Amino acid sequence: MAVPSTNTSLTGIQTEFGGSNPIQLSEYYAGGPLVGSGIASPIAGPIPSSGQISIGNFRGAVSPSFITATGGTITTSGDYKIHKFTGSSTFTVTSVGNPAGSDTVDYAIVGGGGGSGRDGGGAGGGGAYREFTSHSVSATGYPVSIGGGGGGGGRGGPGSAGGSSSVFSQTAPGGGLGGGGPGGNGGAGGCGGGGAFSARPGGPGAYGGSGGTGAPYDAGGGGGGMAPANGATGINLGNCSGGAGKTSPLDSVTYAGGGGGGHWDGTGSTGGGTPGGGGNGGGRGANATPGTSGLGGGGGGGGRLDNTVGGVPGGSGVCIIKYKFQ
Repeated sequence: MAVPSTNTSLTGIQTEFGGSNPIQLSEYYAGGPLVGSGIASPIAGPIPSSGQISIGNFRGAVSPSFITATGGTITTSGDYKIHKFTGSSTFTVTSVGNPAGSDTVDYAIVGGGGGSGRDGGGAGGGGAYREFTSHSVSATGYPVSIGGGGGGGGRGGPGSAGGSSSVFSQTAPGGGLGGGGPGGNGGAGGCGGGGAFSARPGGPGAYGGSGGTGAPYDAGGGGGGMAPANGATGINLGNCSGGAGKTSPLDSVTYAGGGGGGHWDGTGSTGGGTPGGGGNGGGRGANATPGTSGLGGGGGGGGRLDNTVGGVPGGSGVCIIKYKFQ
C-alpha cells in the first residue's frame, strides 16, 4: 500500500505507518519510532525530521517492509542477512517485502571441486563460482542443491569431476578432474582439471580457468581456479600451483581455488587461493590434501606410489544468499 497521493489524511498516514489514537502529526517525523530516516514522498520529497510538517509531506509515501526467510546458516552484516548452504536444503521466503525495503536477493553458487589424479597426477579444478544480483523472490520455498567434491583417483588413475550446485534455476558446474599419471589429461568443468606428468594437457573451464599442462617428467599441472584463471603448467622442479579462487563480495570469503599439482619425485605444489579451498599437491613421502568442504576447491594432485594416499577429493560447493532485512 501507500499513503494516498490525493485526499491525503491523517487516517491514511496512520494506516501506512501505524500509530495510536488520537492521531498526532508530530508522531510522524522521519527518524522517529514510526517513520524511518530517509523515507520520502514521491510527490513532496523527503519527509522532514524536525520543524514544519504537514499532511502533504506524506502524499504517496510507502512504509518499507523487508524480506524474511529461513534456511541454511544465517548470519547478519549490518542491515543484511546472509544465508549459507553447505548441503542441499530449502531457502524459504516467508515474506517478500517491498521496493522501499527489500524484495530482491543477491546470491552466489559454487560447484564442488574436482578430485585429483595419482602418481605425479594433475590437480582437480575448482568448482565454478557464479554470482547474481537483484533477483526477485516470492513467498515460497526454493530448493538449494549443493554439489559434492569429486573423488580422488587410485593407482595411476584420474580423479572424478565435482558435482554441480544450483538454486533459482541457475547452476554452477563442478570442477574438472585431475589426470592420473603418467599420461592422463585433465577434465573439463566449471574450472578445468590439471593434466598429469608426461606433458598431458589440462581441461578447459566453462566459467573459470583451464587446468595447467603436466610437465614432461615428474610433475602434474595445477587445477584451474577463478582468478587468476589458469592452473600453472608443471616443470620438472614443480611450480604447478593451482589457480587462485574468487573472493565473493557477498561474504568476503574466497572460493573455488584449484588444487596444486602432484610431483612424482619431489615436492608437490600449493593449492590456489587464500584460502580458496584448493588442496596442496603430494610428492615423495608427502600426501596430497583434499579441497576444502564448503569452498569448492580442487583436490591437490597425488604424488608417487609410496604415499599412503594417492589422488584426493575436491571440496563440496556452497550457496550464499544475501538481502536487506532492516
